[in-house]
Amino acid sequence: MTSDTSTAGILGRPYLLATVGACALVFLSAFESLAVTTIMPLVSRDLDGAGLYALAFAGPLATGVMGMVAAGNWSDRRGPAAPLYSSVALFVLGLLIAGMAGSMEVLVLGRLVQGLGGGAMTVALYVLVARVYPPGLHPKIFAAFAASWVVPSLVGPFAAGVVAQLSSWHWVFLGVVGLVVPALLMVVPAVRAMDSEPAAESVPWAFGRMGWAALAALAVLGLNLSAEVPGVGGVIAAVALVLAVVALRPLVPRGTLTAKRGLPSVILTRGLASAAFFGAEVYLPYLLTERYAFTPTFAGLTLTGAALAWAGASAIQGRLGARLADDRAIKTGAALVLVAIVLTLATVTFALPPAVAIGGWILAGGGMGLMYPRLSVMTLALSSEENQGFNSAAMSISDSLGGALSLAATGLVFAAFTTTNPFAGVFAMTAVIAVVGVVIAPRVAARAATSAPRTDAEAHLSLTQPN
Repeated sequence: MTSDTSTAGILGRPYLLATVGACALVFLSAFESLAVTTIMPLVSRDLDGAGLYALAFAGPLATGVMGMVAAGNWSDRRGPAAPLYSSVALFVLGLLIAGMAGSMEVLVLGRLVQGLGGGAMTVALYVLVARVYPPGLHPKIFAAFAASWVVPSLVGPFAAGVVAQLSSWHWVFLGVVGLVVPALLMVVPAVRAMDSEPAAESVPWAFGRMGWAALAALAVLGLNLSAEVPGVGGVIAAVALVLAVVALRPLVPRGTLTAKRGLPSVILTRGLASAAFFGAEVYLPYLLTERYAFTPTFAGLTLTGAALAWAGASAIQGRLGARLADDRAIKTGAALVLVAIVLTLATVTFALPPAVAIGGWILAGGGMGLMYPRLSVMTLALSSEENQGFNSAAMSISDSLGGALSLAATGLVFAAFTTTNPFAGVFAMTAVIAVVGVVIAPRVAARAATSAPRTDAEAHLSLTQPN
């Protein structure tokens, strides 16, 4: 279907089922993410799991890397149908384990399984987009994905807080399971329509990349748990960080870790944005409940403004299309995230009213809404059908591993500053990451204006293979 030159929009007859189904799954992931972020401070207190708080967020991001690599390789070989079905099944299993957990350790286990499925689902959906929609519709479908966060952002945090207060936080996990069946039913017709496409028989199983992904996940888990090992925790943390970087290198395009212009910097910027934004966001409800005595319900509502700003900014950039240059959207977004984190840091450091941090986080959501769809569009534009899975996985791996490493590091910082101002330490660290993101963002442009006139795809197709 990618050869279709129809001018129909994403809700036109050729694409309606695919759009509804894919957006339904994005809705599911969005609702769960926002709900869990809202209730985790309460869960941590109930299960006496403060030491595993960061791991409950970083863990699923780490295992998600494994799911992304496997789903990317599987999609390149056979298309996204089987990876999508399998990923949804794992996602549900993880929710069930977490929802029935009686200890923080079991809850983290459920989150690890959930992350494995969620990571694979993300990549399968990106490959589905690449194979169903013509390139001209990619900005609109990615804007629709972002807009699929609107309803969850309106009801998710508030509903999660109400359920946790009036019933039990267990139902926040178990209730999401009920969304899976209708979401899957909506996407099945679109996936079946792709089954007739020829399989990419020439693409082998990438067991090596899967091994590197597993090593990266283990390194993130080791980094999270290093604080629990007295005496040698610092050594374990350093070794785990080195292993994570070494494992990442074969999973992304050449030049990513050195911020080479074009696709490599697109992938790197995605990881830095995730590290800065999510590394700070998971501590915002924690800050408001601990320092400002917010209830879980109203602490969760602070995420609503950011999510709405994310969806709104994404919709705006989708309508602007080529009138807003990709690099300009990404540079503006990176700057907004930095400003938001600095405002949150100032709130903690100088005991400012919580409205400063809450208002600042709306700016962060807007920045992410500008960046994320454009980074997705640029990744697919620089991919051929043979490496759509690899590049989509690389983008998602950078996204998840960036967030996971940031959460692991902020968890260590939070523990180290417990007797002083742990929140200040967390937001200072994520501000530094955001500064790096602002510096790297201009490099997503393929070349300087005075370079030889080549298309982006011509300039970077040679960079889309693993090392």
